[in-house]
Amino acid sequence: MASPPIPPPFDYSGRRPVSFYPAILNVEHNEWLFRKATWSEIVVVNCKTGTEISIPRRFMGEVSRIDDPVLIVGLTRELEYKNGAVWPYQRRVLQMPMAVGEAHTGPSPVARERGTPAPIVGIRLESPAGQGAFRLFGRAMVVAVAAVTATLYVAVIYLSRAGDSRPRGAVWAARDKAFLQLTGADDAAAVRAKLGPPAGDRWRSGPAGAQYRALDYPSRRYTAILMGSRGASARYIGSVDDHWSVIHSVPLAGGGSSESLLRALKRF
Repeated sequence: MASPPIPPPFDYSGRRPVSFYPAILNVEHNEWLFRKATWSEIVVVNCKTGTEISIPRRFMGEVSRIDDPVLIVGLTRELEYKNGAVWPYQRRVLQMPMAVGEAHTGPSPVARERGTPAPIVGIRLESPAGQGAFRLFGRAMVVAVAAVTATLYVAVIYLSRAGDSRPRGAVWAARDKAFLQLTGADDAAAVRAKLGPPAGDRWRSGPAGAQYRALDYPSRRYTAILMGSRGASARYIGSVDDHWSVIHSVPLAGGGSSESLLRALKRF
């Protein structure tokens, strides 16, 4: 007796639209409805065009915890829709055309047709007169430059250590890690209660209509990121440092973490 189909990795109601990230290429409208699931693929229908496609399970990624205004489902590969199916998108490398008059370095058409190896060109092994002396002079110059560089390096290290008046036993304070107390259930008010008033508060629209909110804490040297619609529904998904590198993320409802969402988010 055949076993029942494996359920999808996220909770579909059949009437709730989802958006894929990154969006499937060659499809203008990025809102889909779940149709059915098998052991190997997920079948969805486009809300606008009615196009039905099957996505292999190996391409299905993480699911966002926030479904307002739409649930976001991550894809492990960038896909494109063509010939009635989805395929992994491959960026093509175009070969530059050969310039007029440029010599062809490949085998001649006659050689390719006959399948014979290219002719062997003789290589002259004799050194011209005076070349040995020139090589000896070049080696001497390389040795001299290396010796001067090493001397300058030692002098710089000595001067830097001599001018360093800090005590050797000094202990430097670690980075503020108050963001570790934040969770995926925290809204902007909860973040302020735990970290204090932010120095900056700004919004940015993301893919599939998602909204991102950044609360800046320059004194702590990081920024708290929230995701959701404008208002109280935005929830904390992680923090980034001054270089916009992810330093904290939260678990997602469908498994995994929000780190992939933060890495895909451009600085704003």
